[in-house]
Amino acid sequence: MVRHKFLVRATHWINFLSFLALAVSGVAILLAHPRFYWGETGYFDTAAAFELPLTVDLDQTGWGRSLHFLAAWIAVINGFIYVAWGLLSRHFRYASYNFFQRLAYLGVVFGLLPVTILTGLTMSPAVTAAYPVLFAMFGGRQSARTIHFFAADLLMLFLLIHLFMTIRGGLVRSMIMGER
Repeated sequence: MVRHKFLVRATHWINFLSFLALAVSGVAILLAHPRFYWGETGYFDTAAAFELPLTVDLDQTGWGRSLHFLAAWIAVINGFIYVAWGLLSRHFRYASYNFFQRLAYLGVVFGLLPVTILTGLTMSPAVTAAYPVLFAMFGGRQSARTIHFFAADLLMLFLLIHLFMTIRGGLVRSMIMGER
């Protein structure tokens, strides 16, 4: 008997790979500038709200940003496909999740993911030129970067707990083969 349909498995694996690319590229971006600020401005010569104890490596910024941007859009498109399919097929209605699982999924889907996406877009000068309301929403580009960092950390924590619970529950085979 099939526990997870192919689309559920495929979108989960695509998300896993895109999150892996986001984590690797996020670390590269952090190595290029491990300081965080609040407001609109911030650079090495200004006071930071906090700083991570990392050795600065400015060679990481180009490929890190490119990979981060690509992986983010793959994750967003993949997420829309999963949610659209889940609503149309009533997959979410028949999922047997307990209260805490539902709360966690709702918090991720309707809280952390939108905040991460919007703060990521706020860091793009081209996007904020078209939608300056994003600055007001997050208090500036540097504030958006700081919020993005913490939201991404919470998403990675969710992913690690999700993987742990999947392994602990013996569900890895069903996410690979679809079988119970």
